[in-house]
Amino acid sequence: MIPRPEQTPDALRAALAIVAPSRLEEMQAEKDEAFAKAVEWQSLTPVQSWVLIWAREIEIARRPDLSARYTDAKSNLEHEDPATAQEALREMSAVLDEAMKAVRA
Repeated sequence: MIPRPEQTPDALRAALAIVAPSRLEEMQAEKDEAFAKAVEWQSLTPVQSWVLIWAREIEIARRPDLSARYTDAKSNLEHEDPATAQEALREMSAVLDEAMKAVRA
Protein backbone atom coordinates (compact mmCIF):
# COMPACT_ATOMS: atom_id res chain seq x y z
CA MET A 1 0.00 0.00 0.00
CA ILE A 2 1.36 3.41 -0.96
CA PRO A 3 1.16 6.25 1.56
CA ARG A 4 -1.85 8.57 1.45
CA PRO A 5 -0.84 11.45 -0.86
CA GLU A 6 -1.04 15.11 -0.01
CA GLN A 7 -4.16 16.78 -1.31
CA THR A 8 -2.52 18.68 -4.14
CA PRO A 9 -3.12 18.10 -7.85
CA ASP A 10 0.46 16.94 -8.46
CA ALA A 11 0.54 14.56 -5.48
CA LEU A 12 -2.85 13.11 -6.36
CA ARG A 13 -1.81 12.61 -9.98
CA ALA A 14 1.43 10.89 -8.94
CA ALA A 15 -0.48 8.56 -6.60
CA LEU A 16 -3.08 7.76 -9.23
CA ALA A 17 -0.31 6.92 -11.70
CA ILE A 18 0.72 4.17 -9.27
CA VAL A 19 -2.64 2.80 -8.09
CA ALA A 20 -4.85 3.28 -11.16
CA PRO A 21 -2.93 4.63 -14.17
CA SER A 22 -5.81 3.82 -16.51
CA ARG A 23 -7.80 6.59 -14.82
CA LEU A 24 -5.30 9.42 -15.47
CA GLU A 25 -7.21 10.76 -18.50
CA GLU A 26 -10.46 10.76 -16.52
CA MET A 27 -8.77 12.64 -13.69
CA GLN A 28 -7.33 15.24 -16.08
CA ALA A 29 -10.68 15.79 -17.81
CA GLU A 30 -12.42 16.30 -14.47
CA LYS A 31 -9.62 18.62 -13.33
CA ASP A 32 -10.00 20.74 -16.47
CA GLU A 33 -13.76 20.90 -15.89
CA ALA A 34 -13.31 21.85 -12.21
CA PHE A 35 -10.87 24.64 -13.06
CA ALA A 36 -13.16 25.97 -15.80
CA LYS A 37 -16.08 26.04 -13.35
CA ALA A 38 -13.89 27.75 -10.74
CA VAL A 39 -13.15 30.56 -13.19
CA GLU A 40 -16.77 30.80 -14.32
CA TRP A 41 -18.16 30.78 -10.78
CA GLN A 42 -15.28 32.84 -9.34
CA SER A 43 -15.06 30.24 -6.60
CA LEU A 44 -12.57 27.60 -5.49
CA THR A 45 -15.39 25.21 -4.55
CA PRO A 46 -15.18 23.16 -7.80
CA VAL A 47 -11.43 22.70 -7.35
CA GLN A 48 -11.80 21.77 -3.68
CA SER A 49 -14.49 19.23 -4.63
CA TRP A 50 -12.24 17.77 -7.33
CA VAL A 51 -9.40 17.35 -4.82
CA LEU A 52 -11.65 15.59 -2.30
CA ILE A 53 -13.23 13.32 -4.91
CA TRP A 54 -9.86 12.19 -6.24
CA ALA A 55 -8.34 11.87 -2.78
CA ARG A 56 -11.27 9.56 -1.97
CA GLU A 57 -10.85 7.56 -5.19
CA ILE A 58 -7.12 7.12 -4.52
CA GLU A 59 -7.84 6.12 -0.91
CA ILE A 60 -10.06 3.31 -2.19
CA ALA A 61 -7.54 2.22 -4.83
CA ARG A 62 -4.55 2.26 -2.48
CA ARG A 63 -6.24 0.17 0.23
CA PRO A 64 -6.84 -3.47 -0.72
CA ASP A 65 -9.65 -3.82 1.85
CA LEU A 66 -11.64 -0.88 0.48
CA SER A 67 -10.84 -1.74 -3.12
CA ALA A 68 -12.16 -5.30 -2.75
CA ARG A 69 -15.33 -4.15 -1.00
CA TYR A 70 -15.90 -1.47 -3.65
CA THR A 71 -15.37 -3.88 -6.55
CA ASP A 72 -17.69 -6.49 -5.03
CA ALA A 73 -20.41 -3.91 -4.37
CA LYS A 74 -20.10 -2.41 -7.86
CA SER A 75 -20.44 -5.83 -9.47
CA ASN A 76 -23.77 -6.39 -7.70
CA LEU A 77 -25.39 -3.00 -8.25
CA GLU A 78 -27.54 -4.31 -11.10
CA HIS A 79 -28.15 -7.76 -9.64
CA GLU A 80 -31.47 -9.37 -10.59
CA ASP A 81 -32.30 -9.84 -6.90
CA PRO A 82 -33.41 -6.43 -5.57
CA ALA A 83 -32.20 -7.24 -2.05
CA THR A 84 -28.71 -8.02 -3.37
CA ALA A 85 -28.66 -4.82 -5.41
CA GLN A 86 -29.86 -2.82 -2.38
CA GLU A 87 -27.13 -4.33 -0.18
CA ALA A 88 -24.54 -3.56 -2.87
CA LEU A 89 -25.65 0.07 -2.94
CA ARG A 90 -25.47 0.26 0.86
CA GLU A 91 -21.99 -1.29 0.86
CA MET A 92 -20.76 1.03 -1.89
CA SER A 93 -22.00 4.03 0.09
CA ALA A 94 -20.26 2.69 3.20
CA VAL A 95 -16.96 2.33 1.32
CA LEU A 96 -17.22 5.84 -0.13
CA ASP A 97 -18.02 7.26 3.32
CA GLU A 98 -15.12 5.42 4.97
CA ALA A 99 -12.68 6.61 2.31
CA MET A 100 -13.92 10.21 2.57
CA LYS A 101 -13.56 10.17 6.37
CA ALA A 102 -10.00 8.88 6.00
CA VAL A 103 -8.96 11.66 3.62
CA ARG A 104 -10.63 14.36 5.70
CA ALA A 105 -8.93 13.25 8.93
